[in-house]
Amino acid sequence: MPHLTNPKLISAMRLAVADVAQTRSVLHTLGVRPDHEAVDTARLKLSEIEADLSKNLEEIVLTPHPADSNQHDWQVHQARKEEECQKAAEREKEIYKAVIALDEMHEAYEKMLSEAERRLERIYEAAVAGNDVVEESMGKEEKGSPERAEEMNEEVARILKDAESGKAIERIDLSGSRLTLLPEEFGRFKSLVALNLSNNQLEAIPDSIAGLENLEELNLSGNLLESLPDSIGLLFNLKVLDVSGNKLTALTDGICHCRSLVDLDASFNKLTYLPTNIGYELVNLQRLSIHLNKLRSLPTSIGEMKSLRLLDVHFNELRGLPLSIGRLTNLEIINLSSNFSDLIELPDTITDLTNLKELDLSNNQIHALPDQFGRLQNLIKLNVDQNPLVIPPKEVVNEGVQAIKNYMTKRWVDMVMEEQQRNSLEAQARPETTILTRSTSWLNNFVSNVTGTVSEYLGGTKGKLNADPYLNQQL
Repeated sequence: MPHLTNPKLISAMRLAVADVAQTRSVLHTLGVRPDHEAVDTARLKLSEIEADLSKNLEEIVLTPHPADSNQHDWQVHQARKEEECQKAAEREKEIYKAVIALDEMHEAYEKMLSEAERRLERIYEAAVAGNDVVEESMGKEEKGSPERAEEMNEEVARILKDAESGKAIERIDLSGSRLTLLPEEFGRFKSLVALNLSNNQLEAIPDSIAGLENLEELNLSGNLLESLPDSIGLLFNLKVLDVSGNKLTALTDGICHCRSLVDLDASFNKLTYLPTNIGYELVNLQRLSIHLNKLRSLPTSIGEMKSLRLLDVHFNELRGLPLSIGRLTNLEIINLSSNFSDLIELPDTITDLTNLKELDLSNNQIHALPDQFGRLQNLIKLNVDQNPLVIPPKEVVNEGVQAIKNYMTKRWVDMVMEEQQRNSLEAQARPETTILTRSTSWLNNFVSNVTGTVSEYLGGTKGKLNADPYLNQQL
């Protein structure tokens, strides 16, 4: 850092570096952060435990007071039962509370780390600019002149005027208009089918967007959005949503209600997870682009996106895929490249994707392809560059995708044959038994069972036999 010569800046830099190092150390000590699905499950379990506890306590309270019981003793007994019930519930909650607490600690320290790193950047920027001191406000996003937020874009004003005159508007394109805010009045465009707000400086979208009841296409890419309004879930006719190139750390659960969605692009953001139920709701989705994020896992529900044809999750931090991925039988293209050291294997269920045509696994740490990889008969494009592949060997990989499929198919057949031979040898090693021996053994067991059953029924007395004329007839 050649520009860092000012003693005050050097001192500030040392403190900032210490903060970053300390925060990173704490995060390392905390270990792996629980995935979003595990946290959601923990919250659900806590709710269920609370509901069961309320029900049990209500039953205790409503238990009638025995007539022969002393009133005081009965109250003590009831209080003891309530306490035991509450303690049992607390013990059951402990593990789920621990999961949620660990996630919250990760969230807090990751935020602290982000702030400390930004402080480091501001200090160096101050050094480059030749400033003597680091202003508290330095590094905050420039909001521009005060009138900037108040000043309405001329094109926006014209559009709103047209709307007031009763003119039906179906398409609005305000891309690259330097918009810093979107007026609430935009929710009045009931006839709007397509809205393009890309490449602006929007930091928020108003809740009134829910009023665009006929909207089918919404482009919010290239803005400064850190979150989406929950009301976006009321756009029931929305088919195409592009929120790429923003600062989103999560997608609102409301997005799951946009069941008409066919194309969702949330790439180039800071997403660390997807909504747990996204797959159960977006069953019509055909294209899902979530590359260049910080996703560590995909929710199990993604296996319910039966219409999905393209899944792009390259440049993330994926540590694997859920087993449910095999249920995406219409999937044709998957890009799993550049998850680097995090992605070390594929689930066996990926071989159930019989319609798969393109698979990109480059820049990962995969050592072996799934045993039944040869089942992907429609696969015509495969990229496994920059992986420490052992199975199949490099010379086979160099021959192309068909050679890889042939090799994996032959390997699987050989494995099955070896297993059959092993089972055959084990069977031959067992003591030989003749048909007569097996039959005699079976007959002895049968007679023994029947004798025991009849003996138990008779109980050693003749009277019981006479008591059941039907059994007498059968005997």
